[in-house]
This record gives sequence, structure tokens and C-alpha cells, in this order.
Amino acid sequence: MSNAKEAIILLNMGGPNNLHEVEMFLKNMFADKNILTMKSDLVRKMVGGLIVFNRAESSQEIYRQLGGKSPIVGHTKNLVAKLQARLGDKFIVDFVMRYTPPFACEVIEKLKDENIDKIYLIPLYPQYSTTTTKSSLEDFEECYHDKGGDALLVEIKHFFQNESYNKAILQRIKEKMGSSDYNDFDIIFSAHGLPQKIVDAGDVYEKHVKRHIEILKGMMKSENMGFHDVHLAYQSKVGPLAWLKPSLEDKLKTVRNRGVVIFPIAFTIDNSETNFELDIEYREIAEELGFKEYRVCSCPNDSELFVDALCEIYEKMK
Repeated sequence: MSNAKEAIILLNMGGPNNLHEVEMFLKNMFADKNILTMKSDLVRKMVGGLIVFNRAESSQEIYRQLGGKSPIVGHTKNLVAKLQARLGDKFIVDFVMRYTPPFACEVIEKLKDENIDKIYLIPLYPQYSTTTTKSSLEDFEECYHDKGGDALLVEIKHFFQNESYNKAILQRIKEKMGSSDYNDFDIIFSAHGLPQKIVDAGDVYEKHVKRHIEILKGMMKSENMGFHDVHLAYQSKVGPLAWLKPSLEDKLKTVRNRGVVIFPIAFTIDNSETNFELDIEYREIAEELGFKEYRVCSCPNDSELFVDALCEIYEKMK
């Protein structure tokens, strides 16, 4: 099988490609047993349906303000193209989204005639969580086995320790800081929140996020990026359950309001949570709190350093 190819598939949550997909995105997300963790499928369906009903209209308005779609697919296509160019034609590089097209089953269908003997699955979540990493891997693997695929599946579960990836983060922070004095700013690493009960059940996400920030603090120190202070906060809380704390809104109230830089530590690719929630909604809160400067960093997206990181991750998986 010397002419057999290898495939590298990037996995992510996805986002609506148009306004018609907003409801599909929400329905698929809240039907996921890793997101709504109740044991009864019927209860999950009822609760999920209620959340979708309550959120569909406001979510459509968010995507309308973002130009009618999530930016996540466009950035991912650019990243895939760069990784494909870097690795050459012995590889097939593609991506799968969990809640919106392209879904796992349609990408697997495309791979069927390609004589592939190994598929490397790289979830684009730097820290492991059952709600993201586990969900995306299970989704791909179930569909692959249902379709009778016989390639070897190789997976990685987190990559927050990868130095090239962390250099990509520092590069984004430096871009946003420009020639400003770091000591005039605090930096808040904003992570997507999780219900506390998921963490209490053994999810390692919170531990990974905290370890990731410690790594970045060390790297920032060696790069003379001397922020006044470094913080962690959580965003995107939904519903009445207790979630990880502190919330970003509460954190902003306690930070010196001279200047603040936000980096979305849980995301590799920009989406509605970065471009709308952080850059529009929380900006309004920061302005009300009297911040002189409020800056939001882009995610690594298709940066060359992120492509370097993915090549290194693949090499490590071999």
C-alpha cells in the first residue's frame, strides 16, 4: 500500500454558514449528550427544545450583526489550505464541524475512495473537555465505524503545551498591544465557561486552562511583556446552574480600569463568542465601567505559527 494516503482532519464546534443554519446549530448543540448531560433522552430533548426556542431569535440577531454567518468556517478553510500546502499531496487535509456543515458523515463519505490507511483527528480545542474534545471525537468515530471505515484512527486530546501554538497566542497579543506600554494594561484570559457540575464530575478543562495560563505567564515574562496583572475569567454562561467563576463581567469590575486586553484562551478560531460577545457586548460593559482602553485579541486562526503547531502535533501523533 505504498500509494496509501494519510488524512488529517481538524475538528471544531462549527457555526452557522448562514442565518437559516442558526436554529440547526442550536438544535444540534443542545441535543448533544455531552452538553446537556441528563441521562434521559426525553428530558434532554425537552430542555434542549426550550433553550432553542428561547435563544433562536436573539442568536439570529447576533449573526446578522456579524454579516449573516459565523466567521469560524472561513478561517478554518484558510487554515486547512495552508496546512495542505505545507504538507503536500501525500496528505488529505480537511475539517469537520460538530453542529453545522460540513458534518463528519459527509467528510467521511468524501474520504471513502481515497485509499487512506491512517486518519489523524486533531480537535481544535487547546484544552480537553468532555463538552468539546470528547464530543467531537466520538461524533467522528461513531460515524466512521457506522460507514464501515477501516483506516486507523489516531487522536490527540489537547495541545495547550505546544510551544509554537503558544507563540501564536503571544503574537496575537503583541499585535493588539502595538507600541503601547504593557504596564498600562491588565490582561484577562477569557475561557468559555462550563457548568460547575460538569467539572465536579471529573472534567479536566478548568485544570488545563489554569495550567495553560501559567505556561503563557512564563513565556510573557521571558518576552518582557510586563502586564500590570494577569487574570482568568469565564464567559458565555447560560441558564440558572452554577458555572465556573469568576465571570468575565465580575472580573472586569475588579480590574484596574486604565486598560485591559482580552485573549480568548479556549478558542483557536474566531467565532461569535469572540467577535460578538467579547468585542461588542463586553466592550459596552467595559465602557460603562470607565475603562480607558478595551482591546480584544484575535484567535490564532490561520497564522503561520498555528500551522507550525499543527505540523508538530501531527509529527508527535505519528
